[in-house]
Formats: sequence, C-alpha cells, structure tokens
Amino acid sequence: MKAAVIALICALALTGCGKPDSAKTGDAELASAMGEALSPPVAKKIPHKMSIHGHERIDNYYWMRDDLRKDPKIIAHLQQENDYSQAVMKHTRALQDTLFEEITGRLEEDKSTVPVKVRDYWYYSRYVPGQEYPVYARKKGALQGAEEVLLDVNTLAEGNDYYHVGRSVVSPNDRLLAYSEDGVGRRIYSIRFKDLKTGKLLQDRLENAEPELVWANDNQTVFYINKDPQTLLGYQVMRHRLGTPQSEDVLVYEEGDTSFYTWLSKSRDGELIYIHHYSTLVKGLSMLDANSPEGEFQPLHPLEAGLEYSARKLKDDFYILTNWEAENFRLMKVAAGDAGDKSKWREVLAHRADVLLEDFTTFDRHLAIVERENGQSALRIIGLDNGDDFTVGFNDPIYQLYLDENPSVDSDTVRVAYSSLTTPNTIYDTKLATGDLQLMKQDKVPGDFDPARYQSEYVSIVARDGAEVPVSLAYRKDRFKQDGSNPLFQIGYGSYGNTVDPRFRPEVISLLDRGFVFAIAHIRGGQKLGRKWYEDGKMFNKKHTFTDFIDVTKGLTTQKYGAADKVFAAGGSAGGLLMGAVVNMEPGLYRGVTAMVPFVDVVTTMLDESIPLTVNEYDEWGNPNNKDSYEYMLSYSPYDQVKAQDYPNMLVTTGLHDSQVQYFEPMKWVAKLRELKTDNNRLIFDVDMDAGHGGASGRYRRYKDIALQYAFYLDLLDKGHLAGPTE
Repeated sequence: MKAAVIALICALALTGCGKPDSAKTGDAELASAMGEALSPPVAKKIPHKMSIHGHERIDNYYWMRDDLRKDPKIIAHLQQENDYSQAVMKHTRALQDTLFEEITGRLEEDKSTVPVKVRDYWYYSRYVPGQEYPVYARKKGALQGAEEVLLDVNTLAEGNDYYHVGRSVVSPNDRLLAYSEDGVGRRIYSIRFKDLKTGKLLQDRLENAEPELVWANDNQTVFYINKDPQTLLGYQVMRHRLGTPQSEDVLVYEEGDTSFYTWLSKSRDGELIYIHHYSTLVKGLSMLDANSPEGEFQPLHPLEAGLEYSARKLKDDFYILTNWEAENFRLMKVAAGDAGDKSKWREVLAHRADVLLEDFTTFDRHLAIVERENGQSALRIIGLDNGDDFTVGFNDPIYQLYLDENPSVDSDTVRVAYSSLTTPNTIYDTKLATGDLQLMKQDKVPGDFDPARYQSEYVSIVARDGAEVPVSLAYRKDRFKQDGSNPLFQIGYGSYGNTVDPRFRPEVISLLDRGFVFAIAHIRGGQKLGRKWYEDGKMFNKKHTFTDFIDVTKGLTTQKYGAADKVFAAGGSAGGLLMGAVVNMEPGLYRGVTAMVPFVDVVTTMLDESIPLTVNEYDEWGNPNNKDSYEYMLSYSPYDQVKAQDYPNMLVTTGLHDSQVQYFEPMKWVAKLRELKTDNNRLIFDVDMDAGHGGASGRYRRYKDIALQYAFYLDLLDKGHLAGPTE
C-alpha cells in the first residue's frame, strides 16, 4: 500500500521522490541510528498569485486545498506524511504504549456523572469499562429504581471510525428522545428520534443540522438549526413536526448577518424557547412561548452595536447579564413585559473595574454567581429575600470553577464543578443558605496517584510592556528543584476571550512524574484578568498574545522554574496560531513545539468568505479587506512569515474533516517550513484521516495523540526523563 501511494505521488509529479540535494529537513543522527535514510515528503511548488491593496503574495502550496477531500494526489500526500511521521517515531512506539497505558490507567473505568433530577426522572451517563463511548440512562422516581438505557453510544458508533452524539433531549412528556449524531467529525449533524417506550427509532431524520435542538411543549414539535452547506454556519432556525418530511419544515428565523453564530435553548421553567444571537461584539436573544410553537420569535431586547446581554427567567422577571455601561459586566433585573426597554432595567450587581462577572443562575430565593477577581474564579451567593451576600471558599491556591447542571429553580443547592492542577474533577452541591459544600462525586484516579506529591503555584511574569502575565504552574515536589534544571512544558491559547483555567489533566501527571514543570500562560486575548485582558489581545493588539507567551517562557527560565534548553510548548487551533507565531519570532527558545489543528494561514483564510467561520470572526482578527487590518495580520500570519532560519523540533497535527481549521492550512505550512527552514530538526505532520477539529472520538483513543506528543518531547531529552518514579 505504501509503495503504491508513493508511486502515485511521483506519477502526479506533485511530491519529490527521494530527498533532493536542496532539502534541509530531517534528522541525520536519528536516521543513522535507525539504519535508515528517512526522507520527508517534499511538495511541488505551483505558484498562485494573490493581490489586494496593491500588494502581491505568491502561495506555492495553494493547490493543496480540496474542499471535497477526495483529490487522490492530496490524499496520497497526506498519507505519505503519515508514513513519514510513523517512520520517524517508530523507535518510540514502546514509549508511546507506556504513556498511553499510564494515562488511560488514571481514568476511572466505570465513571458516571452525578444524577440530575428533571421532572420524575433522574438522568445520568456512565461508562462501561474498556468501552469508548458513554451510555445515557435514567431512573424513574428514585435512584434505587430500575435503569432505563436511553442511548448506548457504543452500539450507535459500531462501524464508524468517528462518532459523536452532540445533544440528547427528552420530550416534556418524557416519552420521546431526540438526539444529534455526527459520524464524520465535520460537525454536521443528523437528528434522530427514539420512542422510549418501544425503543424504536421514528422515521423522522433531520439532516445538515447543528447539534442543538429544543422541544416545544406539545411533544410533537422540535426546533433545530440548518447549516449553510459551504460555510457550515448555522443560520436557519427550522420548525419540524414529527411524522412530516424535512422538506415540509418551516423556516422561523434566518440570520442574514454572517458575523453571527446562532443556537437554541429553553428556559428552566420550560415556558420559553430561546434563539441566541452571538457575535464578537453583539449578543442577545429572541424568545417564543413553548406552548405556542407556531408563534413568532420576538427579541427580548433589540440587538444593538456593542451591546452584549444574556438572560435568565425567574417567575415574571428576567435577570440580565450585560456589558451595558459595564466593561466587566453587571447584573440587571426587569419585569418580563419591560425587557425591551433598557431604561427599565434595574441594577442588582454593579460593575466593578477589577472583577469580571462570568456567569450566574437563578433560584426562587437566591442568585448564584461566578465572578473572577485577580484571575481566580469564586462562587458568590446572594439571598433575594434576606439580602445575604457571601463568597464560598475552596482549598486550592488555583483552580477551575463553573456552574454545573442546575435544572430546578426551587432547589436549595447550587451544583458546581471544581478541579485544580492537583485535584481531580469534583462535583459539589452548595447550600444556598449557608455556602456549605456537599461532595457529590470526585473522579477516582486509579493507581498510585497521590495529590500530596504535587504542588501548584500562581505566579506573575512581567511582559516587555510592563503588563503582569499570570501563570499557573504544577510540578512533582520530589522531582523539582528551582535551579533551572527541570524540563518545562508551557501551553497557551489567548483568543476569543477564552480562559484556560488550571483544571485537572490526568495526562500531565506523566510529565510531572518525569520531572517536568507544567505551565499555563494566561496571555492576553483570554479573560483571566477581565475583559480588558481580552481586548488587549485581539485585533490590532493581537501581537501581545505572542509576546506575552515568549516573555513568560523567558521569565520562567530566568526564575529557574525550567531549563532554558529544555522548553517545550503546545497550543491548538487559535493556540496553534500562537505556536506558529512564536516559532517565527523566537524559534531558539523552544526545544520542541506541538501545533495542533493550527490556524496558521490567517490572511488567506480571512479573505475567503467561502471558508467556514470566516466573516463571523472579523471582529476578533480584523477584516483584511481593509488595508490596515491586512497589513497588521500579514505581519504575524505564521504561514506568510515563515523564513529561512532554524526552527525547533515540531509536531504538527490536523484532521482531514476539520470544519474549524481546514486541513490544508497546516498542510501548506508544513510544506513551506520544509522548503525554507535551515536546520536538521524534526518536522513531522500527523494527519487523522477520520476526524475533525476535536481529534479522535472516544474516551481512550484521543490519548493516543497525547502519548505521541509526549513521546515526541521525551525523545528529545536525555534518557533520565524517559521513566517516571517507581513508587
């Protein structure tokens, strides 16, 4: 098979056969040790001219784009990349197997979620030991009752290389189940319906959908979202009645502005169906009486430029989280009939310049709020009747905290999810009256894991412009000395306001046990330090994201948290853009870098409105149709800024069916790096031919990719780091 693939590539004259004299990529030392001459794929250059704003670019690898993903020369080239990757990493297979067994050995084999009560049923999911996918189930009346399996995803996934259930929603009368499934990884879902009494599927099948769906209260009507077949943007809200063909479904809302995402939800009391309108700078919602599915959606408040709001219904009022005259958001209250008039919104929780109001939920007598101060989230509870106002404390110095499932407004507890770099995922029910924490479940970590062996820290590194960048650190106490000798593994993201919080990562323990220090750089572009931290890392401030990451690396090695010659870095998607930018800017800082599904061809992608998820991100990156944005984006776009210089050892990954970052971006980037880089460091490109942006589906299989990544790092170090402590 391999020989046939290579022959096909050569015949099509799009990839060099054998290593040309001019090729600089490879690892001669490794090849000699293996007794093989490893030759990476060398792609043919076919100049493609692109001009705008009086500036011309030549893209020699534009030919690698195939929207149908069927071009045999491209498939063959990707397969050759995989063959090369496997050959280069062949000698690490035993190490990969060891890492995979270590990591998956820390997973609770029969893990289950904490049951949630909705109407007369307790709902939960569980895993069967050794199987990849969850089983969704429920029990009626009490947890001691008989189990009713709603979906066994392992059965549904049979015969599929990739399978994912996006949502599963039971009808209000508890008799029907609607669920969305994706068998490719392109995030294009089909919606199926199951009769829970008979166990049989209904004939209804809705194609080309987003995963979200909502039942109306008649138990016969479902609302879902159609995707644009080219951009894959969900833009049409459809109404489907059971027993009718999809061709008769009714369009109830169409989003004409391609800068908006659209999704659906339902109020916790079951009375309203929401359409959420979401763009970078504008957020809002429309609503419909769930008892009148043939009615028309009406805006809660009209969308306004620069206005962001979300809302939760409580009896006859709405509580509204908004940035109206509040950069870090504030909480408002308004009678349902007056919600469309901002002048009638009344402040419940004022804006604070140093506190980001992240999320909230409502109960009959309390508000539960998650807010972030000095980078750390906290749970705040406010009594609606008695005016109580207090914050709930947690033990770890740094941690992740968010609101979990809280379907009942009459509950006397709020459920939160909590973990840290050293504390496994934990579910607490928190008494709303007192703040007392009731432990509902903490993930078990099989084996000899002992959290007391590990230490986490929260430090700040001063960036080149004086900004203090927070960093979350973890290490194993008996393997760490702050003397600049430990390997350092640093990750970051820094886009869309997403904050990478210090949560428990069972896979990272394998590195900590081998003496690594793990660091999360909370760089600008996220919201670790509030909304301004995000604004300072987007659009024309985007380069702060990259320089912050570089300055964190330099600061940590200067403070001797890590060895300057043993620094490894990783990022995915927009974090892959981060990796691409920093290796262009400061390649000598890093011994090895992993860029996973990286967004690296920034300018070309953002100029092409036919590519999924382009126009709706202009307010994040800029619109290169404008000359100033074009010039700024071009100055950091990783693909455009590749140059003749030494680069670190690099592992690049992608999924053929990726709908967020198309496979051809990293494919082109790798080809250009191979053409121009002046070193003999490793550059390998690992392509999942069956998956999309999220990588392999299934509980265990995704750790194969992490085992490869960690083996890539460890193989670049001395042998003393290959084996963890044997305690």
